[in-house]
Amino acid sequence: MSGRLPAEALGRRVLCGTERATVRYVGGLPAAAGIWLGVEWDDPQRGKHDGTYEGTQYFKCRHPRGGSFIRPNKANFGVDFLTAVKDRYGLKEQDVQNGTKNTLVLGKKTVELIGMDSIAEQQSQLNLLVDISVRECAVSHAGQKEEISRTCGNIRHINLSKNLLSSWDTVTDIASQVPNLETLNISENKMKFPSTSISVCNVFSKLKILALNQTEITWTEVLVCARGWPAVEELYLTSNNITVLERPDNVLQTLKLLDLSDNQLLDGNQLHQIAHLPRLEQLILRNTGISSIHFPDSEFGHKTKMFPSLKRLAINDNKISQWSSINELEKLPSLRSLQCHNNPLMDTEKNPETLRQLIIAKISQLEVLNKSEILPAERKGAELDYRKIFGKEWLAAGGNWNPERNKPSGEFRAAHPRYAALCLKYGAPEEGELKGQQPLTLKNQLLSKSPEMVKIILSSMTIQRVKGLLYRLLKIPGSELKLSYESSKLAGKEVELDNDLKPLQFYSIENGDCVLVRW
Repeated sequence: MSGRLPAEALGRRVLCGTERATVRYVGGLPAAAGIWLGVEWDDPQRGKHDGTYEGTQYFKCRHPRGGSFIRPNKANFGVDFLTAVKDRYGLKEQDVQNGTKNTLVLGKKTVELIGMDSIAEQQSQLNLLVDISVRECAVSHAGQKEEISRTCGNIRHINLSKNLLSSWDTVTDIASQVPNLETLNISENKMKFPSTSISVCNVFSKLKILALNQTEITWTEVLVCARGWPAVEELYLTSNNITVLERPDNVLQTLKLLDLSDNQLLDGNQLHQIAHLPRLEQLILRNTGISSIHFPDSEFGHKTKMFPSLKRLAINDNKISQWSSINELEKLPSLRSLQCHNNPLMDTEKNPETLRQLIIAKISQLEVLNKSEILPAERKGAELDYRKIFGKEWLAAGGNWNPERNKPSGEFRAAHPRYAALCLKYGAPEEGELKGQQPLTLKNQLLSKSPEMVKIILSSMTIQRVKGLLYRLLKIPGSELKLSYESSKLAGKEVELDNDLKPLQFYSIENGDCVLVRW
């Protein structure tokens, strides 16, 4: 459509070469004959000014150098949906002597249609298409009324991302001709959405998955449009500059997955606005700027009524720096999976394994942490370690082995809300467990128990197996053990055994060397 100026060009999305822009002005300029288009570029580096020409501002830009004036013949206003489908999936006609040869591409398969001269027959083949992708095909409008439904009415999944769609009305025009639409991706289309109430229709009555990433939609506009999405289960809204949330009353009640990644939310309290979505099972909040999580409706030791169905939560790449936010997650009644790397809190422990153990111990129902399954043995070890590590602090705060005298301070209970539950589960830590760290030679430790506990350690044994041996003998979880050795040939030099998968011979350990065990 290059060079053809639509009747309603203002506000339309255009392509100029490989660059995208929005038309902000249509008209003349002083001392410049003919019609000009004032465009605001998606990439402001492409522009020259803010819409001002010889002292007069013809349009406004968000960036002071985001605008330009171009001739209409430099702008591509795009094509209709069906033209893009035909171009992408076939009907690549080739004139063949004594007949017509056509090809139809279904996914990765190309089907030759020989002798099918009838347009109706060709179009009937497009009706086989169920999953259509016309990403980056310059789609800008629906085309002739009912043409889509007549030609490919069996579509269920459409990818319309990174096209030239300029308004939600255009999306509705296309979807209204696809009665069984279940999945729709219109990401990377900067367009206008209705901001006030709209008439509810059944255009999206079967829609289950909707992607609106990088469309500049606001949360208010989401709630307005959501009245027309009665069955939506997955909603992707990344990179839309959403900062404030509102409670979705009577909409999004079927939602199971919500992705708000790369939107800088005002604060963690914004989450309270969406906390009562009854079926929400997965919430993705990567890089949303939140620094804390708090569920004020319940005290520690009790479950919150917020997010009643939430099973999977992703809060990586945020600003969470306090353990109190992790403690709050224990209040979620259904939480099973957590992703939380790349938060300042992760820098509080040098050993990532220790950090993992602390999180596991603090959240009782967690089954997967940072995409790694938590096995029963790992959970037990983490909880026993936690119980012992903070035992001295528990005693100092008023804890006691005598239940009648066990009254730890409120401050301790707030910092370690699961400690009491762990003591009920495993018993309070014994006095011998709370002694300070002492480096012991493996040889001396084994001999000090009894002669029957002396073990022969082969040089082919891995560090992990040695830790397993120590666990069975000393009842100390391997994750807490730190091994090193002193060579009889290098007096005073200690070498750390830091790779659990390496055998002892990797470190050149010989008879007479001393293995040190710390915990």
